[in-house]
Amino acid sequence: MPKDNIDILIIGAGIVGVATAAILAESGRKVLVVDRQGICEGTSSGNAGALAFSDILPMASKGILAKVPGWLMDPLGPFTIRPSYLPRLLPWLYRFWRASSADMLERTVEAQGAMMRLAEPEMLGLMQRAGIGNMVREDGSLELYESESELNASLPGWSARKAAGIAFEHLRGSQLRECQPGLSPRFITGTFVPGWKTVSDPKHVGQSLWNYAQRNGAAFTHGEVTSISMNTHGAVAHFADGQTIEAAKVVVAAGAWSHHLAKYLGDHIPLETERGYNTTLPVGAFDLKRQLIFSGHGFVVTPLETGIRVGGAVELGGLKLPPNYKRSEIMLRKAEQFLPGLQSKGGRQWMGYRPSTPDSLPVIGSSRSTNNVLYAFGHGHLGLTQSAVTARLISDLIAGHTSSIPVDPYSPERFRS
Repeated sequence: MPKDNIDILIIGAGIVGVATAAILAESGRKVLVVDRQGICEGTSSGNAGALAFSDILPMASKGILAKVPGWLMDPLGPFTIRPSYLPRLLPWLYRFWRASSADMLERTVEAQGAMMRLAEPEMLGLMQRAGIGNMVREDGSLELYESESELNASLPGWSARKAAGIAFEHLRGSQLRECQPGLSPRFITGTFVPGWKTVSDPKHVGQSLWNYAQRNGAAFTHGEVTSISMNTHGAVAHFADGQTIEAAKVVVAAGAWSHHLAKYLGDHIPLETERGYNTTLPVGAFDLKRQLIFSGHGFVVTPLETGIRVGGAVELGGLKLPPNYKRSEIMLRKAEQFLPGLQSKGGRQWMGYRPSTPDSLPVIGSSRSTNNVLYAFGHGHLGLTQSAVTARLISDLIAGHTSSIPVDPYSPERFRS
């Protein structure tokens, strides 16, 4: 596609950018996607593969906050902050604390629930139209607890899900063992969520959706966008090599780097980076029936067509500090204990950057300074899950259509106070 014949420029070729390109290209828009790496080569390549449509609770829930002080004492625990990064993180942590208030939690759960109700038909519909519906696995998930007190601590969250119409069942004894044979006896109870879905491999899904977008006319170019400005025709993306591209509309879907571009337009968005780690073991490493969630330890184990992925946890450390792969190793050691018989040799380690807002809601909407630039980032752990619904909302905003759900809860304007 010639660079002077573009309706919409999408900055970022992760799963959100790719889904947005696919839905815009379906409507006949001339779309160009730009990324410094490639199609789903970054964070979207190594996530846990969950379509977590029932995950409506924000990270800043009361249950999480009660665990944080203990976790912070352990540099390899489920939630940690690099000490050298703490001073830069304090403003974000203050907003995170505010987001844990009862009234804000209620609004967040309501907004997340509304988005998830639309996310499921949008994602499954897009995958069907792209011819990759067979990449969805409908095995449910199993969240595991080591004590009755741990289960009891989770019950308020399950009550919120029940109010949102999400089905689940608490399992014990033989039901638990049948749901996942080979579990350590240390887990005495668990919660099965039948509607939870996973994909065969998140990178393959993203690249297959891109193939669909490309068949509908979308194009891709490599490059690093360093800033955005405006002219009389629309928006201008400035590249690190000095080139520029003009487009009537620009969609910023650059994940954890997005807020740096937003600053050029006067939008100061509190986006932080949850650095997630995992190890993908070879196919056949364990007879895993479904995704297992070890919430007390902050990680999951997922069956993929490319292997068994052990990963998760949260490390708040920004974009520049080097990886600490001891975090991958400690999760793998725990997985060996929790799943006796797990073959833990031959794994591939990985780290990705989850773009996270203090209230766990994504940023979807126009820049305060211009309607020619729209934002689609900040999904935290839910980029894959909410990619298609984000694309639909962005498409509605560009076309001037009324969206199926209100977009105000996700507006970048919510951070101005």
